[in-house]
Amino acid sequence: MSSPHSDRGRSGGPDSASPRVFRAPSGTVALILASIVTLLLLVDAVVRAGWVEMLLLAPWMLLVLWFIYVTTFLSHVAIDAEGATVQNLLRVARIPWGRVDDIGIRYQVQFTLDDGRTVSAFGGPVAGRPPRPGLRPDPSPRSRIPPALRDLDLIREQWHAANETGSGAGPVVRRWDVRTLGVLAVIAAWVLCAVIISGVVG
Repeated sequence: MSSPHSDRGRSGGPDSASPRVFRAPSGTVALILASIVTLLLLVDAVVRAGWVEMLLLAPWMLLVLWFIYVTTFLSHVAIDAEGATVQNLLRVARIPWGRVDDIGIRYQVQFTLDDGRTVSAFGGPVAGRPPRPGLRPDPSPRSRIPPALRDLDLIREQWHAANETGSGAGPVVRRWDVRTLGVLAVIAAWVLCAVIISGVVG
């Protein structure tokens, strides 16, 4: 199991203005590999059959790439001074720090709200096996903490900092990822055009 990954803001502190994003590195690797394979297949289609055939095949490949993007890469946890954003596939929940009662991890990060409900994150820090000791043990106690717990500490630090300053008020907002759904609509329209053109030509 791969360890979680965090994309930190420039300042690196809990009060950083730039959101800090946590997502599993396995999703990034899967998206990169899928993108490379898709590009190679499109280039091969141009070489073997020409640009017209490539344009007819491209939407099907992009549809597969979109699916891989959504299922492996899109889910994440992002934090800033005002709250946390949890994206699970195409659903996004914006959680102000003032609505959070507790943050824990049970395989996945869970935000417990002040009304008793919980929001679990599909992406972000994931509890796994503790790191194996290296040939040269690091004397730092922090190095022996699993990466998921280190990331959880960073999330909790941001939460505590917001509580001290009284920031992060407001309701929990849930919405769909309209931009990603818009990309799907464009690809679907391209697929439909490709089917019609192929039927006419055939």
